[in-house]
Amino acid sequence: MKKRGFRIRHILRWLAFAALSFQAGAAVAFLVLRWLDPPFTTVHAQRLIESWFRPGKYQKRYRFVPLKRISPPLQHAVIAAEDGRFYQHYGIDWLEIEKVVEKEIERGRMRGASTITQQLVKNLFFTTHRSPVRKAAEFTLAPLAELLLSKERILELYLNVIEWGPGVYGAEAAARQYYGISASRVGREQAARLAAVIPLPRRRKPARMDDYSAEILERMTRMGW
Repeated sequence: MKKRGFRIRHILRWLAFAALSFQAGAAVAFLVLRWLDPPFTTVHAQRLIESWFRPGKYQKRYRFVPLKRISPPLQHAVIAAEDGRFYQHYGIDWLEIEKVVEKEIERGRMRGASTITQQLVKNLFFTTHRSPVRKAAEFTLAPLAELLLSKERILELYLNVIEWGPGVYGAEAAARQYYGISASRVGREQAARLAAVIPLPRRRKPARMDDYSAEILERMTRMGW
């Protein structure tokens, strides 16, 4: 029994050390990301590896652009669609989580309430595969990201690295892929349709997002955009 207890304590120490080391590494990464744009993310790498086992040619389209070169309607549409309280929370939107829990427990299922910051953490450091470990890490790293990065930088990173279709990453690539224009020229309706794709980017197409894009436009109006 003593040996078993020793092993358990030893394992717990190593797990704690690994968690702290990961936190420290993430903190360094966030500090670097204050000034440097990421050439790729873990999700980018995941999709490349997955392409090795699927037919067809994989082409990555990714061009990082400053936030000022992403149209305000597109910025607003994404916030309205993904995280309406983006400028009010510090990485975790506890108010939204409470609403989700109250609604979904009654239905016997749960859905996510991830903020833009949590989604950025996922894209930078993890894959799209769901797991309790990933969600726990998002909860601990999102406030750290908010502490070390400005809201504008978090939004800039998010809009530039997220998936917007097979091999399409970031607002600039998405605008050119679907509309043949730069991200700076995306209009209000186009922005709502692009934002509607984000939850399922490999299945949805902007042209088919009539209902959801209309809902996003209504949210934007209510938010004063």
